[in-house]
Amino acid sequence: MSLTRRGTATLATMTSLLLIAGGTIGYFVLFPDRAPAIVRTTLRTVGLVEQAPPAPPPVCPLTGQPAPEGLVPDRPAVAVKIENFPDARPQAGLQSANVVFEEPVEGGITRFIAIYHCDDDPRVGPVRSVRTTDPEVLTQLGQPILAYSGGAPNVVRVVQQANLVALDEDTGGTAFTRDQSRLAPHNLYANTRELYAVASSTEGPPAPIFTYAEDLVLPSRSVSSVHLPFSATYADVWWSWSRKAGQWLRAHGDDPHVVETGGPVSADNVLVQVVEVLNGPLGGITPDLELTGSGKAYVFRDGRMIVGRWERASLDDVTRFVAKDGTQIPLAPGRTWVELLPSTAIIETSR
Repeated sequence: MSLTRRGTATLATMTSLLLIAGGTIGYFVLFPDRAPAIVRTTLRTVGLVEQAPPAPPPVCPLTGQPAPEGLVPDRPAVAVKIENFPDARPQAGLQSANVVFEEPVEGGITRFIAIYHCDDDPRVGPVRSVRTTDPEVLTQLGQPILAYSGGAPNVVRVVQQANLVALDEDTGGTAFTRDQSRLAPHNLYANTRELYAVASSTEGPPAPIFTYAEDLVLPSRSVSSVHLPFSATYADVWWSWSRKAGQWLRAHGDDPHVVETGGPVSADNVLVQVVEVLNGPLGGITPDLELTGSGKAYVFRDGRMIVGRWERASLDDVTRFVAKDGTQIPLAPGRTWVELLPSTAIIETSR
């Protein structure tokens, strides 16, 4: 059967269009990133180009773990000052904190700065007074919320002038409650959700202050326990590696450290930051910690110890924990305790 002149022209046009379409498809197969979104989707559906790898799930900035329900909370960090005198134990809320700093204060005792972001807890405490160390630690987190209970007037003045939202029992309203079953002053507790509500902060999430990696490739050695003698009386701290739990478990001397619900105080990482302790610069007896410059550091994760140093050029910077070759030491994703250990204390480890 012969084609008419019109049919021949139509066939030629269709052939040209097919060649153009084929060339276009071939071009987009070679360069899929240059194709329109609908074309990229079609090419992946029919298998002409590889499926794009799924985006990694968002992670919590202070733990390196997947964010709850796939969303990083759009809110600042909230910190609570927690007492560690024997009469305050067992404490509440330590196991839900993303990061905990332990700082030496007067009289051979320590205090905790428990920091929350991706997780909440309705009962954290006992809440106690602030120290000059607190704003110097917390400035690494942008503009966090700080819950506390009193302090020396000169110290409170420094805290209130710092770049944070400071809330105490008077200004925190419903975020604070007194537990009448416990003796004052060891009976004040804070609710993190209520702290956010009262603060009404528009600050976004904090930036990460550590780096994380599932596997440790830096030189390290196996360690089963570490002894941090803040004091022989009230803060004789031990951390022991539990292979079964896959975590470090905390104790005061021979007594396991437990929270009020009965579970152990544990951590995925324990960072020992050796610091110089100075006399209180503001006229009080509260020691002042030197948190800028550099010093020795020990990082404990996965039942192993990496010896290195900490570095922080100024209070506007984040403290970096680096190995001897200057490589930043990655932590295991999870909960981290930072021990601000005085340089006069002698750290002991056992295999």
